[in-house]
Amino acid sequence: MSTHKEKLSILSEMIAFAKLDKVMEDSEYNFLLGVASNLGVEKQEFDSLFNKKVDAVVPKSHAERILQFHRLVLLMNVDSVQSMSETNKLHSIGLKMGLPPSAIDQVLIVMHNYPNKVVPPNVLIDIFKAYYN
Repeated sequence: MSTHKEKLSILSEMIAFAKLDKVMEDSEYNFLLGVASNLGVEKQEFDSLFNKKVDAVVPKSHAERILQFHRLVLLMNVDSVQSMSETNKLHSIGLKMGLPPSAIDQVLIVMHNYPNKVVPPNVLIDIFKAYYN
């Protein structure tokens, strides 16, 4: 999968996204900690990311970029509060990762059709597949 540096970059990007509204809810922190654990990053190192700068690394593969975008969509909705600045930032991050703008827009629209705005992975993948065919 990703190198350790890439994993720290993924988490750092997610932390910055969660801090966008200046409030880190417990649900957001716990979600991020779960992602860190899933990536094999220890809690102490994860916590240090809140205070240190990590070089940004765009995930190499298309699948990893989609996965990171999905993580960010989930993070945006974990506290049940969604702001226009979060949506705009998420759109911007998706574009920086090289994801198709129309696919990003479609994900941001269809998420409202699912409980807690959690887009099932297969739906998300199908959306991105449609824009790569």
